[in-house]
Amino acid sequence: MILNMNYLKYNVTARKEKALKAKMDRLGIKEADILEKFVRSQGKGGQKVNKTSTCVYLKHLPTGIEVKCKKERSQALNRFLARRILAEKVEELVLKEKSERRERIERIKRQKRKRSKRAKEKILKEKRITSEKKKLRQKPTITITDS
Repeated sequence: MILNMNYLKYNVTARKEKALKAKMDRLGIKEADILEKFVRSQGKGGQKVNKTSTCVYLKHLPTGIEVKCKKERSQALNRFLARRILAEKVEELVLKEKSERRERIERIKRQKRKRSKRAKEKILKEKRITSEKKKLRQKPTITITDS
């Protein structure tokens, strides 16, 4: 069987299809990891929508992310849109994990960083002041000397 290169899988432009494929490859989303179901959609579209299963349900098995798309009357277009939404959700999840990890690393770096000379002097000055206050709180000691 010879495939026609002009054949578009999702009924969108080739550029959009390639961009989606590249994004899914970059995020590590494989078609084998996606559970796809077609459901009858409701709402606008009239009799056509009621007869055909145009609503697309996707579930990314490794992450458990679920997407349901029924924006258009065309099943092929809804498949494309659902995959695009799924890719965005997975990307958001990945970026969130990376940003949390980056924040934790930066916080540790800030804690380990050496203080500047001025900061050290300020801290020592405050320590001296508090130690003087503590000394003033102590009970006076009476020393008796025999003369």
